[in-house]
Amino acid sequence: MTDETRPATPLLDTIASPADMKRLSDAQLHQLADELRVETISAVSETGGHLGAGLGVVELTVALHAIFDTPRDRLIWDVSHQCYPHKILTGRRDRIRTLRQGGGLSGFTKRSESPYDPFGAAHSSTSISATLGFAAARDLGGTPEHGIGDCIAVIGDGAMSAGMAYEAMNNAGHLKKRLIVILNDNEMSIAPPVGAMSSYLSSLYAGAPFQEFKAAAKGAVSLLPQPFQEGAKRAKDMLKHMTVGGTLFEELGFSYVGPIDGHDLDQVLAVLRTVRARATGPMLIHAITRKGKGYGPAERASDKGHGVSKFDVVTGEQKKSPSNAPSYTKVFARSLIAQAEADPRIVAVTAAMPDGTGLDLFAERFPARCFDVGIAEQHAVTFAAGMAAGGMRPFAALYSTFLQRGYDQVVHDVAIQRLPVRFAIDRAGLVGADGPTHAGAYDIAFLANLPGFTVMAAADEAELVHMVATAAAHDEGPIAFRYPRGEGVGVEMPERGEVLEIGRGRMIRDGARVAILSFGTRLAEVMTACERLEARGIAPSVADARFAKPLDRDLILDLAARHEALITIEEGAVGGFGSHVAQLLANEGVFDAGLKFRAIVLPDIFIDQNSPAAMYEVAGMNAPQIEAKVLEVLGVASMDTRRA
Repeated sequence: MTDETRPATPLLDTIASPADMKRLSDAQLHQLADELRVETISAVSETGGHLGAGLGVVELTVALHAIFDTPRDRLIWDVSHQCYPHKILTGRRDRIRTLRQGGGLSGFTKRSESPYDPFGAAHSSTSISATLGFAAARDLGGTPEHGIGDCIAVIGDGAMSAGMAYEAMNNAGHLKKRLIVILNDNEMSIAPPVGAMSSYLSSLYAGAPFQEFKAAAKGAVSLLPQPFQEGAKRAKDMLKHMTVGGTLFEELGFSYVGPIDGHDLDQVLAVLRTVRARATGPMLIHAITRKGKGYGPAERASDKGHGVSKFDVVTGEQKKSPSNAPSYTKVFARSLIAQAEADPRIVAVTAAMPDGTGLDLFAERFPARCFDVGIAEQHAVTFAAGMAAGGMRPFAALYSTFLQRGYDQVVHDVAIQRLPVRFAIDRAGLVGADGPTHAGAYDIAFLANLPGFTVMAAADEAELVHMVATAAAHDEGPIAFRYPRGEGVGVEMPERGEVLEIGRGRMIRDGARVAILSFGTRLAEVMTACERLEARGIAPSVADARFAKPLDRDLILDLAARHEALITIEEGAVGGFGSHVAQLLANEGVFDAGLKFRAIVLPDIFIDQNSPAAMYEVAGMNAPQIEAKVLEVLGVASMDTRRA
């Protein structure tokens, strides 16, 4: 899209920061919201990203920045995938078309990016805790050089399904700090909402109209905008829809106002102005919104345009690169369905990510055996543990970065009890545009150090099929297998998975002098590096470890005995597979015999968003860098010297 074809936004063009919005009339704020929506659609059509969530909060975003004094007033977005309109209004419009690209804007709020992002986020349900922390710091005199004003959290109904949100609300009600929580209720997080909370929120607005006197009985009228108290017919009608009463929130110590129409800018402005002027303690504003609002293709999509690639603005058609190889996620889903058809004890658990993990396909085939527990990874793990203890064979399908949130339960409820929960770990390794918050960097290290755990990594999509079968058959304790985001490498697929021998790797090629032991999908880069090395007369041996725990002791010691150097490579952080191999070699005295050992792991930094290839370049894990590592360990002249 060129400058000539981008939408006209004359009023938005005058907004360099929220301060510029203070001079606008309410009528102009309506125009600004309309222009902000089309600018968001235009920008995301060029970059891809989270579209629907941002479109659903356009009016809220405009109202918040118009009414409050950001950044002195701290505005904290939960998950923050809805923050693109916020970024446009806070001095970053000139970079909005760099979203999620190397060197560009983050797709989430990021403290180092702007003072208007007071708290970084990308996982859910943290906003109320952080906002309460800001409020406590304010009351204790924190950051006196700038000061802290109002503290506002915007949290979606999906994020309210996580226990951390209630822990924070319980504490906020106890401390009675002045803070404002806006519950952005769009009846949808990523997938349609599940659970009792969703039903409760629905009942709040399904029960309207209520008598306006109910508000007086609850002491809420004084918090409503003045026009609503004056008795006009419109005020009475609005009042009926705003005073259903949120008993649960009130019991937690919050004054409740709602539901309000989150797309009625006049209503939102009026409520925010009054709340800002009169609130004294914790306040919850319940706003009903529509994900994807104002863009037909997003509104019609099953996920409301949650995560999109680049697309045509007119049609909404996404521009995806063609690939003949299936995605790892679909391979997992199809393999699990095949296993479940033969074993009625197999069940599946996900935490609000049925589409992302492929379990939507499993749910279509086995609706009674698939459980979406909402954004509640801790519960998901222990729920799966309970099913395992009850005789089922549960597969807990979670992104690596989300599994981190349930680690205590993995240790205490699964590992110590040696329960055979199967962990399908999606998005292993570096994931590209979502950046460090979503990188699956640590699961090898934090799982392989647990007694009795079996930890596998698929080198390609065919290996993933075998690992699903292996996990299904494994009843001797917890087992995990990891695989990356995106398409496979295009290998021939087996008709059915074979059960692998636990703790046994496989030789890929025999060579001399140096052996490379790969764990995971860097194997393809290793093989490319070997082709480059053969041009120099160096032919490494290559093995696929398959297991980080238990290690294939015989394979590793054999490679160490037959080569002068051994290199491991994994898409994980220090403390993982390479560390376990080094421990084995040290205990066996192999280093005393002069073996040269190197472990290629993710560096001890958080790698910013970019293409996966560029991120792995930073990590030193692409074929040319693997080649260079082999040359270094063998003491051979570098590539640059050879090519000079």
